[in-house]
Order: sequence, then structure tokens, then C-alpha cells
Amino acid sequence: MFYKLPLLLLLLIPTLSLAQARKHESKKQIGTDYQVQTPYAIETHQLTLEAALQLTSRARATAKSLNKEVSIAILDASGQDILLTRGNGVGPHNTEAARRKAYTSLSTKTPSLQLARNARANADTQNLANLPELLLLGGGYPIWHKGQVIGGIGVAGGGGPENDDTIAKSAAIEDAAILIH
Repeated sequence: MFYKLPLLLLLLIPTLSLAQARKHESKKQIGTDYQVQTPYAIETHQLTLEAALQLTSRARATAKSLNKEVSIAILDASGQDILLTRGNGVGPHNTEAARRKAYTSLSTKTPSLQLARNARANADTQNLANLPELLLLGGGYPIWHKGQVIGGIGVAGGGGPENDDTIAKSAAIEDAAILIH
């Protein structure tokens, strides 16, 4: 009888260790679903090519309403290009400017026009303009989905920072919860 007790304990130890491991996982409610987050991985959302095409189409429609041709860049959350387009007659430098505005906004989670104005107003942040990939000009916005930055949009060639800013901001796909702010 006594030899069965150690055997039973030996069989229960793995079960107890699993219970302890589950205690460290957290459950986060999203809608009606629960997702499990461990300290080693988080759930992320990715911007699709279809979304990038729609964002570009929406921004281009706003540019057209302003009688402007623009370059538009859509980047994923890691800063990789999904889509780069250049409007007819737009200077080639605008394509790179649009990409850098998108990168700046997704990297800092701040619209590039706001970042530019904040940097100019604060002596401690003026050096942001010297970082090689950042471009502190209006026209870049982070793209948000369910509280996460999933990409960036950049617009250049719209006739000034305010126009570029307006065009980029207009690309949101609100019914899909893809927000630009």
C-alpha cells in the first residue's frame, strides 16, 4: 500500500507543474473571445494588401478633390513597404518622402506634422530631425487597429504639409476599424 503513494505522487507532479505554469498566463477579453497572452508572445494584427489598396484609393480620392497628384506609401508595422504609388507628374523625390513620413509616424506612433511641430517647439527634441529615417514633415500617420499600430501611411506632393496631412488622414477605413489618428 505504501509503495502506491510515492507512485501516485510521481504521477501528480507534472499535473501540478502545469497548473502553476497556467497561473502565469493572463487572459484578456476582446469582444466575446478571450486570448491568452504569455510573457513571451502577443497577438498582433497585420495590414493586408487589400487594406493597403483601399487606404491608397481613399487618400487618392481626397487628393483628386483638391486637384492634387501625390505619392502614397503604406508600410506594415515593421516598417516594410506594402505599397508605394506615385501620381502622374509627381516628382520622384516624393515617393521616398512619402515612405519616410509613413515610417516616421508608425515608428513614433505620432502624426508626422504633430511630431514636426512638437520637435520645433522643444529644444530637447529638435535633434529628431537628424535621425536618418525620420522625416518631420506633414503627411504621415500611424495606422491603428484594435489599439495597435499595424502600419503607417505617408503622403507627399500635395502642395504643402497641411494638404499632405489632410489627404493621409482621410484614408481611414472606419467600418473595418482601421483608423488613422
